[in-house]
Amino acid sequence: MRVLIADDQAVVRLGFTAMLAAQPDIEVVGAVADGRAAVNLARHSRADVVLMDIRMPVLGGIDATRELQALDPSPRVIVLTTFDIDDYVYDALRAGASGFLLKDATPAQILEAIHVVAGGEALLAPTVTRRLISEFATRPRLTPPPQLGELTGREREVFVLVARGLANAEIAATLHLAEQTVKTHVSAMLAKLGLRDRVQAVVLAYESGVVVPGAAEDLPLR
Repeated sequence: MRVLIADDQAVVRLGFTAMLAAQPDIEVVGAVADGRAAVNLARHSRADVVLMDIRMPVLGGIDATRELQALDPSPRVIVLTTFDIDDYVYDALRAGASGFLLKDATPAQILEAIHVVAGGEALLAPTVTRRLISEFATRPRLTPPPQLGELTGREREVFVLVARGLANAEIAATLHLAEQTVKTHVSAMLAKLGLRDRVQAVVLAYESGVVVPGAAEDLPLR
């Protein structure tokens, strides 16, 4: 996997570079200090995953993430956030981020996140998920898109459970289905709704009011 690091703190760039370069299945294609440099390097290096800080000079992480999604192929973006001070979780997801990690995540958590998003899945730290759900609770709900009517009854059930943060195995247990069957339903649901991954499904579900924030939904997204 080709990984690009974007963070304006030199110590963070050096630390991530050293850790990732030691992995046999990861190539660090660059480490840059601002979002503009990240977009330019991603375009030429064809990075698979970008570790993206939110607050950077020249071009911030949210705008850089949005520009990265216009590339073909577009890399997966994991946003690095300091949870106590960053208020941009919602905006970054809207921009196309596939996941969030706290900057104090362990090396094992960072490596797992890279593998998860590179494989087409999405990942949010549980504390970030709670922040996101709180954000949805304060925003007006939009009209559900007409594509929701194209889902079968089972696909809609899967859509709701994905939005509530359940992994495929948990959905399978809840609906008494085989896990492979759930994967098929998830893929069909994403395709019909024109969504790239589970994070986008979560955003759509809460924005449209299909899922309402509450204690039952306060689960980590995987």
